[in-house]
Amino acid sequence: MQLSKWLIGMLFLVILAGFSTAAQADREPVLKQIRVPHDYYFREMYLPQLTSGPSSLAWSPDGKEIIYSMQGSLWRQSVDSTVAEQLTAGPGYDYQPDWSPDGQSIVFVRYDSDAMELNTLDLASGEVTQLTDNGGVNLEPRWSPDGARLAYVSTEITGRFHVFVGDLLEDSLVAAPLVEERESVIPRYYYSSFDHELSPVWLPDGSGLVYVSNPEIPYGTGSIWMRSLEGDTTPRLVRKEETAWKARPAVSPDGKRVAYSSYLGRQWHQLWVTGIDGIAEPFPLTYGEYEVTAARWSADGSKVAYVANESGDTEIRVQEIIGGKVRKLVVGEKRYLNAVADLNIRIVDDAGKPVAARVSVVASDGRSYAPVDSWVHADDGFDRSLSDFETQYFHSAGDSRLTVPPGVIRITVWRGMEYEIERRLVNISAQSDNSIQISPTPLNMPDEWSNWQSGDVHVHMNYGGAYRNTPENLVFQAEAEDLDVIFNLIVNKEQRVPDIAYFSGEPDTASSDNTLLMHSQEFHTSFWGHMGLIGLDDHLLVPDYSAYPGTGAASIYPDNATIAALAHEQQAAVGYVHPFYAPPDPAADEPLTNALPVDAALGLVDYYEVVGFAYHRPSAEVWYRLLNCGIRIAAAGGTDAMANYASLRGPVGINRTYVNVADEASSGSDRRDAWLNGLKAGHTMATNGPLVGLTVNGREQGSEIVLSADEGSVRFSGSLRSIVPVDHLELVYNGQVLQSFTLDGERTTADVSGTVMLDGPGWLLLRAWSDAANPLIFDIYPYATTSPVYVSVEGKRIQSSEAADYFIDWINRIRESVETHSDYNNDAERLAILSNLDRATEVYEMCRQ
Repeated sequence: MQLSKWLIGMLFLVILAGFSTAAQADREPVLKQIRVPHDYYFREMYLPQLTSGPSSLAWSPDGKEIIYSMQGSLWRQSVDSTVAEQLTAGPGYDYQPDWSPDGQSIVFVRYDSDAMELNTLDLASGEVTQLTDNGGVNLEPRWSPDGARLAYVSTEITGRFHVFVGDLLEDSLVAAPLVEERESVIPRYYYSSFDHELSPVWLPDGSGLVYVSNPEIPYGTGSIWMRSLEGDTTPRLVRKEETAWKARPAVSPDGKRVAYSSYLGRQWHQLWVTGIDGIAEPFPLTYGEYEVTAARWSADGSKVAYVANESGDTEIRVQEIIGGKVRKLVVGEKRYLNAVADLNIRIVDDAGKPVAARVSVVASDGRSYAPVDSWVHADDGFDRSLSDFETQYFHSAGDSRLTVPPGVIRITVWRGMEYEIERRLVNISAQSDNSIQISPTPLNMPDEWSNWQSGDVHVHMNYGGAYRNTPENLVFQAEAEDLDVIFNLIVNKEQRVPDIAYFSGEPDTASSDNTLLMHSQEFHTSFWGHMGLIGLDDHLLVPDYSAYPGTGAASIYPDNATIAALAHEQQAAVGYVHPFYAPPDPAADEPLTNALPVDAALGLVDYYEVVGFAYHRPSAEVWYRLLNCGIRIAAAGGTDAMANYASLRGPVGINRTYVNVADEASSGSDRRDAWLNGLKAGHTMATNGPLVGLTVNGREQGSEIVLSADEGSVRFSGSLRSIVPVDHLELVYNGQVLQSFTLDGERTTADVSGTVMLDGPGWLLLRAWSDAANPLIFDIYPYATTSPVYVSVEGKRIQSSEAADYFIDWINRIRESVETHSDYNNDAERLAILSNLDRATEVYEMCRQ
């Protein structure tokens, strides 16, 4: 099975050469041509994704078979059989099939060459013909009832999602937008100001389309509409309801009913049916605490098939309309299009025992593969000069069995940030025993490292993704990433709060000896800035948001200060999450309402995600200014990982917080308290890869050193250990680089020490970072920082007029918005917010002195 040593060496030289040029890497989002905000939502909830289970389906015209997308290929299966026949095997990944009315062809979406294009598959010959070639994102194709036309969604022309209708002419498609693009007047935050059209489906007589659109709708992806393609083309409302990308209406064969996915009054999408007349009230067809999506009627209207994730992964179910009998489409045997081989991967610790880890497997055809019983996840960005696709991966409990094409296989194994990233090239064949054992190598950590425990302060267990997560599986994901502590932040997604039933003030019973799981909360208002409330010991804070215009929560009260104070009453730690892509400019024309400087001045902020879903260096600049006003806030790392997504910013723990936990703790609540106490005390380090540590005069980060007036020097000792090379290791004093350290060799290890002169009170921290992305770190660039070691002189803390003026100007901009806001429930709310602004301003006025 193994490649020759010479070939392995040559191939690794090529791969390592690519990795060594990571400083010149250019990481960009997946399908960057889409010009719609908040890509992490539509990419997961709307665009097709690689999953081990099925993701979309279509009935045969006679209702006897189903074609579906699974593992990036198209498969054909009789509803009365357990045998699945593979129809496509790349190049790229194939999704969203629709069966032609004559039964001879399939139209589908192929993700390849950094685009999603429409193709047809001739079922008799197996020949694939590409229909679109616009380099955009083309998806959700549907044949017209006569087979002469296609309706689909495309980003062609504007980069935004619009329905196109086209004629099929000798294997070519001539199409045009259904409507002219328009921009809504009503303000939106999570969606583009330009209206979109999604999920077209034909009326049975071919005279028109039903689709989803959002004209003058502020929240969700819009309502369900019907538009004639003949005569009066004015759209008619079928169902007004808040949707979130997954409604995907399906018109019944009799043309009277529409089935669609809805979370109306619930936390999960289920299948509902309404009348097409726009008058009938909908009724639920399915029930459960899981997602039901991608519904399709059988040709005779007696059944509906859909994708459900009740088991965690996805599966196809066929339900009878009358009686409700449900059958799973079970895949018992797979008949592959080409030759395949089995690959067994075992990951073990130093003692040879299986250990959980993250694994990526790329086969000889350039596609990613995973075991059938695992969840496939994908990075949300990549460098096109290094790869054709984003990295896809799965979590392994230690033993994994995959079916892959024969040839050279590239395997990458991660186990958190305290183990070397392991890479292997193996050559497998169908005739040999293709087994490989990999043991991740621990980093050579400093002696004082033993008490440091890692945690992710910002994870969402379920948030509308392809999978259905559970506490047990989230703990497994965390263990594979070598995380000691994980906080599931319960939060709304539109009108629903998916994980609300899991909240408890105590650690989840799914916690293991290795990983502690806590259910906490994110206060979710974009007006004030999002906050993490971790360690609440009694109840969730409701409302979970404010400042949603046009709703009953239109008031900007409660402000973050009010919520933070309530969280502190429950012993929680409060933090500002995914802060900034650029330092806010109080002199800029756009509104500035983020309340970080207010709550920091009032002593309500315990931690700050320096490393999170933002740009780390600009976020640090704002943090440094707060520190220069004598405000002490711990550095934290939080991923904002939607852990049930197939495509996500993640995985869990890609941004993490290390806390030096001094005391041994056995019970879950004691472990929680010890970790949170260390966080609040600032005994922390935040990172997405490099591990850094610092002591000053023998004191760790978060500590205070008190100098006399005639003392001007301090001794420092620092360390760096990293799973990837870094470009810079720097000692920072009061926001300025005091000393830079030369990194030799692989630039992954350093131990530094020395004596530095200080010119007054302030703070010192150690940071490590790189100029650009590294493909092995799923983030914009490697970055790590310790919390500060604080220095006071004769008991006086640092003061900075420049930083104080910056925050006073910032608060004055907030005041402008507060005073002009008109949607308060009463004047007491306005006065309470203004009082918080006044008190915060007084703190910064004191910093000027």
